Amino acid sequence: MRVAAVQMVSSHVVQDNLAQADELICRAAQEGAELVILPEYFCLLGHKDTDKLQIQEQYIESGYVDTTDLVPIQRFLASQARHAGIWLVGGSLPLTLAQSGAVDQTARQQVRNSTLVYSPDGACVARYDKMHLFSFDNGRERYDESRCLQPGTAPVTFDLPSKDGHLWRVGLGICYDLRFPELFRALNAELLLLPSSFTYTTGQAHWDVLMRARAIENLAYLVAPAQGGVHSNGRQTWGHSLVVDPWGQLLAQQATGPGVVVTDIDISNLRAFRQQLPALTHRVL
Repeated sequence: MRVAAVQMVSSHVVQDNLAQADELICRAAQEGAELVILPEYFCLLGHKDTDKLQIQEQYIESGYVDTTDLVPIQRFLASQARHAGIWLVGGSLPLTLAQSGAVDQTARQQVRNSTLVYSPDGACVARYDKMHLFSFDNGRERYDESRCLQPGTAPVTFDLPSKDGHLWRVGLGICYDLRFPELFRALNAELLLLPSSFTYTTGQAHWDVLMRARAIENLAYLVAPAQGGVHSNGRQTWGHSLVVDPWGQLLAQQATGPGVVVTDIDISNLRAFRQQLPALTHRVL
């Protein structure tokens, strides 16, 4: 199966970001990608954390997004998947806490940071809410996602029937989730997806080694699309979107700037690795 990790340098303007995503999704589809994954917060990297509250959308649970203008980001994702005939993983976007009905102002002060997965017919087939909220303070940079985000509560996988005839079990995570190996064990997946927006500081220190570790530990492919560059808010993200195989080998990577990392993953290789080293069957805890 051919997969594509989309790297972006998102700004504080949603429409500009959707235009950038549209161009890169089209490029990935033209290169034959069957599965395309956008980075965390592909739709907005605002001037302050609370900016995401202004674009929050109510999750459309029915599977298909209609023509309403109330959920423009979800409608964009569904349209892109359907138009290109691809599986599209929508990085992440802020979703309102309430599932339905009127949402009071108090509830709007926090959102879920959510990944939505769309099938080639435009149906939303999976939703994952980021479970682990990033916090970092080295005296120069300070981040605390819990001020605006409410964590998710459960791991999420979905099945992807690829053109190669295999039904891939795909596990979802977002950025900081990378540091919690127990989540990836619980996923028990063949393909791990990790849309990210790593800071330059933490990415430079830990990005490659943690990505390779999660792939090796789970004998699974891992695809991590990222934000990568200097954004309009002045923040610099690490980038280095990548694809890693189950043996921990780096198959493809892009350092910085907008782009598409496209490569093929092979279920027969994964099976061979798991047969040679049956570590997953040796688990005790």
